Amino acid sequence: MKWSVQQLNTLKNKGLKIDEMVDVSDLNKVNQEIRDISLVHVKGEGVFSNHSITFPLEIEGEMTLPCSRTLADVSFPFQIQTSETFKLHDWIGFDDHDDDLHGIENDTLDLLPYIKQAILLEIPLQIFCEGIEGEAPPSGNDWELLTEETKKERIDPRLAGLAKFFDDK
Repeated sequence: MKWSVQQLNTLKNKGLKIDEMVDVSDLNKVNQEIRDISLVHVKGEGVFSNHSITFPLEIEGEMTLPCSRTLADVSFPFQIQTSETFKLHDWIGFDDHDDDLHGIENDTLDLLPYIKQAILLEIPLQIFCEGIEGEAPPSGNDWELLTEETKKERIDPRLAGLAKFFDDK
């Protein structure tokens, strides 16, 4: 999803339609909570004005996140509506305080980082798996769930020798 300024200028009369499946699987390196993410369907178009181009986009996909309560995998489908505007020429004077306007670096417009940013912003603070109310898995990577019953049955291995101290011989 990269275009040079020259390509964009030639597409100005034809129009620019976007309907692609995009691989954003490297997002799990940016955010460790993303356990898996499907290919993302991006639909939209490029709307040209005098010296800028706006991309109204619809981004759909599904990611796997950990349940906030049990850490089990939860499927989280998302559908994002976003719009990104880019100025086509550096010499055009735009208000520097306009955060919704992006510049083009090295005469190439790359839409993928903005799509990834929109997906990262869509991750919920908490998500819960359905069907398991209040249940947690019994153990995980370097941890184990302790309940009151298992706490009474279990003897701390560091103190196991002291349990034999009061035994009569």
